[in-house]
This record gives sequence, structure tokens and C-alpha cells, in this order.
Amino acid sequence: MTTPGTMNDWNAKVIAEFRANEGRVGGPFEGAPMILVHHVGAKSGTRRVTPLVYFPQPDGSMVIVASKAGASTNPDWYHNLKANPKIDVEVGMEEFPVEVAEVEGPDRAEIWTRLVAASPGFGGYQQKTTRTIPVLVLTRAA
Repeated sequence: MTTPGTMNDWNAKVIAEFRANEGRVGGPFEGAPMILVHHVGAKSGTRRVTPLVYFPQPDGSMVIVASKAGASTNPDWYHNLKANPKIDVEVGMEEFPVEVAEVEGPDRAEIWTRLVAASPGFGGYQQKTTRTIPVLVLTRAA
């Protein structure tokens, strides 16, 4: 079982590696497109940064998945993004503002099918839980 301190330490190492290597990370994320999501705690107001795999879209937007590895609850960062959907992200060496929107219904189903085809592990996460795993689209803000 991972304690919060351990997860924070692990995330800190991934973030440091991301920033030292122009957005590239090794280990379990080797070759996967990574994004650093800056968000504000919905209750605490604490500023946080979370490293995530993302899926670039043809229109320039980016999709992230609130899988929490198939846990029964959504990740904390999901609630933070729902409460504060205007955030900054880091992709490669660039940091810029985005607006976050959850995708639902037929649009989610279409995106989900493509995501699972590209990264089957997300399909396995969905099988581990009864909740519908949220799919979020990040669109560059003006």
C-alpha cells in the first residue's frame, strides 16, 4: 500500500525527471507522452503539480484520464480540476494555460475507444472498477 508521502515523493521524482529531460520520463512511462498538470486543491487551496500520461488530439487539445489505476474513487486531482478548470500545464519545455472540460456520453465513448486501443491498460483499469472513469479534455486557453 502506498502512503501519501510515498506517492508525493514518487511524483516529485517523475516531475524532476520530466523537467530535466524536456518532458521525457523513463521507467513505466518510457515513450509515453507526459504532461504536468498544475492544479489548486478544491478544499485546501494548495497548489499542486501532478504528472500524467496524456493523449494528444488531432485538433491540438489533450486528453487525460482520471483512472487512479482502477480504484473505486476518482483521483484527488480530478476534483481539483472540476472545482478550478482553468489551469496551467507543462508539455515538453513549454508551460501554458488550458481550460478543462469533462467529456461524457457518446463523445466520451468515442474517445475512450481510441484511448484503450492506444493504451490497453486503461481498459483494464475500467474493468477493475464500477465507476465510469472520467475523461477530460484540455484545450489551450487564449
